[in-house]
Amino acid sequence: MIFQEFEKKIVKITKMQLPGETAQFKMAPMDRLAELKRIAYKKNTAKRAGVMALFYPAIDNKTHLALILRKTYKGVHSAQIGFPGGKYEESDSSLQETALRETEEEVGVNRESVSVLKKLTEIYIPPSNFFVQPFVGIATETPQFILQDEEVEELIEVPLLHFMDDRIKTIQTLSTSYAKNIEVPAFMMNKHLVWGATAMMLNEVREMLKELL
Repeated sequence: MIFQEFEKKIVKITKMQLPGETAQFKMAPMDRLAELKRIAYKKNTAKRAGVMALFYPAIDNKTHLALILRKTYKGVHSAQIGFPGGKYEESDSSLQETALRETEEEVGVNRESVSVLKKLTEIYIPPSNFFVQPFVGIATETPQFILQDEEVEELIEVPLLHFMDDRIKTIQTLSTSYAKNIEVPAFMMNKHLVWGATAMMLNEVREMLKELL
């Protein structure tokens, strides 16, 4: 889809009601996430993070979504697909600022060039004990991506038409931090397997866009 056409439609997302956990849990890798989220709220010990679902015009003026492949390191999110974003810092005025700052740091997109359109449904990630707040944003110019060497292995530019294609949905047998050899709902995007929290957040975005596009 040509970006200018997408831009005219996506602005309507600001007035839409969120699909919420109903959409997220369709891609959940385990059944107990809602319960674990309630427990985490009660304990009030979880860390916070902000991430950005960033749409933008590629060089061909077609609409794309930016994802990243994280570096391999000793940690629960090693070598996983995710959104640009990261941990809330005390210097951040809000989680939206966290998402914008981290997007600029990780993929080089100036925070001033991003218009944040929607705050999505917060998600809890048990292995890392994080509440993650996703946002939908757009950049109206083709970004000059600069990847952060320490954090980002690869930029994954997903065409909107590919993202909205139901054929990207799959079921994979994986060993996770929750269990061994379990069937997990996932997306296959640009030949990358996307599952877990990122797939859950992506599904909320997909369901909203299906109403708009």
